[in-house]
Amino acid sequence: MMADVRTMIWKERKTLFRYRGSRLRIVLTVLFPVIMVAIYLPWQIKDWVGSYESLFAAIVPMLMVLLTVPDSFAGERERHTLSTLLASRLPDRAIFLGKLAVSIGLGFGMMLAVLLLALLTVNIVHWDGQVQFYSPTILLVDLAFGLVLATLIASAGVLISLRASTVEEAQQLLGVVVMVPPIFLGFIALILREQIAELLEGLDAYQVILVVMAVLVAACLVLLAAAMARFQRARLILD
Repeated sequence: MMADVRTMIWKERKTLFRYRGSRLRIVLTVLFPVIMVAIYLPWQIKDWVGSYESLFAAIVPMLMVLLTVPDSFAGERERHTLSTLLASRLPDRAIFLGKLAVSIGLGFGMMLAVLLLALLTVNIVHWDGQVQFYSPTILLVDLAFGLVLATLIASAGVLISLRASTVEEAQQLLGVVVMVPPIFLGFIALILREQIAELLEGLDAYQVILVVMAVLVAACLVLLAAAMARFQRARLILD
């Protein structure tokens, strides 16, 4: 099983970066957020390594997944290679997990790169004679949040890509799915700000983040289950 998953990951990575235009588009899209999160914000925030403001680093892996995961199945369908993939000896679970793992891996890899670049920025700009590093709690929260967020968006993206006819359609739908809920929740939070403030009174930032993480993990499990249920080889062949 693991050998099949590794085979699928190798194939997906090779396909994803085969075209120079795709590589250039990804680089240009994430370049500005990387500069903002890994250079500008650490430059402005002296206590970057000891504050939860470093969670802004999760923006970059989110964008990375948004750019790559729509190609997972919609790209195969658009290139007329989906039937060939489904006719291969690879098990359904290996195909599904391989495509999911590539986007999650790229997103989480970008998270690590951004955190390291931000750390370098902090030590250069705010050098005080000692090397600064993230506190264990901050680093753990940053990595966990980045991984959960990447998995959440990748799961939603695979589910959408399974249904979409083209990569562009999948990207547009995923963009709506990712943007609308935060806007809606922000609107609700604005209306109920007093009630929410009372509810969260007495909780520190770490506890609030744990609550948010629990909600995101639950959403991940729901989307993963939905995507796995939707991935049916016979049904995809007929699409």
